Amino acid sequence: MQVIETLAEGLKREIKVVIPAADMKARLDERLVDAKDKVRINGFRPGKVPVAHLKKMYGKSIMADLVNELVRDKPSEIISGRGEKSATQPAISMTEDQAEADKILAAEADFEFNLAYEVIPAIELKSNEGIKVTREVVEVTEDEINEQILKIAESARTYETKKGKAAEGDRVTMNYLGKVDGVAFDGGAAEDAELVIGSGRFIPGFEDQLVGVKAGDEKAITVTFPTEYPAAELAGKEAVFDITVKDVASAAAVEINDELATKLGLESAEKLKEIVRGQIESQYSNITRQKVKRQILDQLDEVYQFETPAGLVDAEFDNIWRQINTDLAQSGKTFADEDTTEEEAREEYRKLAERRVRLGLVLSEIGEKAGVEVTEEEMQRALFQQLQQFPGQQKEILDFFRNTPGASASLRAPIFEEKVIDKLLEEVSVTDKTVTKEELLAEDAEEGDKAEKKPAKKKAAAKAEAAEGEEAAPKKKAPAKKKAAEGDAE
Repeated sequence: MQVIETLAEGLKREIKVVIPAADMKARLDERLVDAKDKVRINGFRPGKVPVAHLKKMYGKSIMADLVNELVRDKPSEIISGRGEKSATQPAISMTEDQAEADKILAAEADFEFNLAYEVIPAIELKSNEGIKVTREVVEVTEDEINEQILKIAESARTYETKKGKAAEGDRVTMNYLGKVDGVAFDGGAAEDAELVIGSGRFIPGFEDQLVGVKAGDEKAITVTFPTEYPAAELAGKEAVFDITVKDVASAAAVEINDELATKLGLESAEKLKEIVRGQIESQYSNITRQKVKRQILDQLDEVYQFETPAGLVDAEFDNIWRQINTDLAQSGKTFADEDTTEEEAREEYRKLAERRVRLGLVLSEIGEKAGVEVTEEEMQRALFQQLQQFPGQQKEILDFFRNTPGASASLRAPIFEEKVIDKLLEEVSVTDKTVTKEELLAEDAEEGDKAEKKPAKKKAAAKAEAAEGEEAAPKKKAPAKKKAAEGDAE
């Protein structure tokens, strides 16, 4: 077998592979001899079928199998033997001339095929001693715990039917039918719908007009859908909701005690506090973790600059670009509305894709050199979490991971990345800084405000960087459209 490099330009490689006809014939003869003792042909005793007869009957099909096996197995062997790693699946090409193909299958001509691929660049790892990060730490206060428990208690509170008019905080049970220009619209009707006045669940202005109603009342409520309402056919439109009040109920007093804990399935108020404290600490830890990770990635981005495989960048760009266009379509906006152009946005996203690919390669190299591995137990746990996120779709999710090439990588990649970040945290300089809840959250809020004020390309960059390193995962099925009366605050 001859392996001839025909292109070595940057990261691009093209290889011509030639397997002499004599070698192909020898492989074919070996297969025919092996088949001789296995095939059963009328008129011949087992093991006595002449090889020439077998070749006449099955030669082309056996040779076709050989060709497929060589094309399947040899590329990785050749690339590995050259000390290279292919960034993507190599593109394989061979003759399309039928006459030449027939000669190859008859072992009368050399079998040639070409590989085209990009190599993963060699990355020389550098010391991490110069990387410094600040880890913000928040002390959870009793007031904050009690405030969160109060919210939980309010969501679990009971209501008792009252006589008289509805007031702020009361729960109204009603039937309603919404119309725009006198025509009922999809999602604009419900029976026995419950709404707490002041909860902000429905369209602005809807709940205010329930103040003063009582059981048995019929009323027309006029509201205007927000201009950025998700359903474009309703955005900015005036609607009239005909309502019939079925019941008005007042909320029972909220108390944080063992009785509340029992309602929530816990043994005591102290246990409830313990769980809530853990949840708050976990939320803050996640925010702190993301901030620390962002600092590490930003500094790695400054340290490592090298050419990235175009194929990987193209794939990453396509993912980002698809998401941005989906976001624009859902919001009913264009690039012009975001004070940019499609060309400028493409340029910005391309830079972001290059950054993500480069950092992904760096983290992969760091993890490989450090011996970071993802265990089967961790993979199973990640799969279980996916199943929990999609109730009722467990079979579809399992089938997705079993039958989709590369799907398991979408589970492995984020686990591997986080373990590499853990490894880096052992090596970089970390300074803990105690901050308040407001200070911890303020920075993220500021980043969000900045992103909102930037054109679309900047917003996308902020979103994509926040999710840096994540791989594609099976998406939830689109949820059923919410009733149109219900606002974004629900």
